[in-house]
Amino acid sequence: MDLQKIPIENQDLIKKFGAGAMSKLKTKPDFYTFNKEIIYSHRDFDKFFSALKKGEKCAIVSGFNASGTIHLGHKPVFDTNLFFQKKYNLPIFIPISDDESYVTGKAKTQEEAFENSKKLAKELIAYGFDPHKTYFIIDQVYTNIYNLAIKLSTKVTLSEIKASYGYQNEQNPGLFFYPIVQSAHILFPQEQHKIKNILVPIGPDEDTHIRISRDIAGRASYNKPAILHSKFFPGLNGEKMSASKPHTAIFLSDDEKTIKKKINRAHSGGAKTTDEHRKHGGDPKKDVALFYLQNLFLDDKKSKKITEDYKAGKLLSGEIKQMLTKEVIKFVKGFQAKLKKVTDKDLDRAILKNS
Repeated sequence: MDLQKIPIENQDLIKKFGAGAMSKLKTKPDFYTFNKEIIYSHRDFDKFFSALKKGEKCAIVSGFNASGTIHLGHKPVFDTNLFFQKKYNLPIFIPISDDESYVTGKAKTQEEAFENSKKLAKELIAYGFDPHKTYFIIDQVYTNIYNLAIKLSTKVTLSEIKASYGYQNEQNPGLFFYPIVQSAHILFPQEQHKIKNILVPIGPDEDTHIRISRDIAGRASYNKPAILHSKFFPGLNGEKMSASKPHTAIFLSDDEKTIKKKINRAHSGGAKTTDEHRKHGGDPKKDVALFYLQNLFLDDKKSKKITEDYKAGKLLSGEIKQMLTKEVIKFVKGFQAKLKKVTDKDLDRAILKNS
């Protein structure tokens, strides 16, 4: 296991599906997710960034699943979105997929999906998204989105949806239609606010959804949205992080005791004994706690120093885990304190409603 290797999903986007490597762009934002190559590939980001620097109207669309909950794996995309919002004063549209959660069975009822959507919207405001410049699209509230979806539905065929997602005739028709709704989310700023330059930061597993949206955009005379692909972060066990496997992720709702317990059990790159570690050092490529520190919390200078010390045996795996625990608890406690201050008025202001 080499945590430093680019996951296959990210490589395939370039090799098989025509995405561009961020490393080949001449100009990139000066932000840690770009500098550390956490943002690995793109589609038309160079065009978006050029328009942004020229002062053209731009926006970000960044969705969230209503059945999910926020964990550290979301931090790079959230931080990237906030970078653009704060530096360039960009509006951010956040679809929270209450309808998709229901039709896929992730939420048992529409009511459950709706309540979780509101909870997530509050959490995202607490994370730092400006309620004056952030617009949550909860489809049970903003039902006008379906009018745009109907308009876009004529620009794609059922065969394309089935080929892209592998859906079968025995599955419910809501699954077949939801990609059109998602395209409506992505193209909404163009349709409603005449913002032609749209950026959609995603994980590599979501590229299929956005490729459908880009195809529809081209056929319906919209600008194709630009895409940024973030790398997958490993779970605490060194394998794929999953919200459905709580032991693999640190959630922003976790308490201090839970955080300590999870990090102490994280996959280590250390030697079997302290003496052996002091003599031969640890393997930075295998240590999850070190990977999180390097990519999420420390600047390059500090990252380099602790990596060298760990490799030389000057730092033990337990000490690396203690460093990460300290950083994570500080971050999570800060978030939880801000969450308590988010008001219903803040939420009401940010949720889009039918006019």
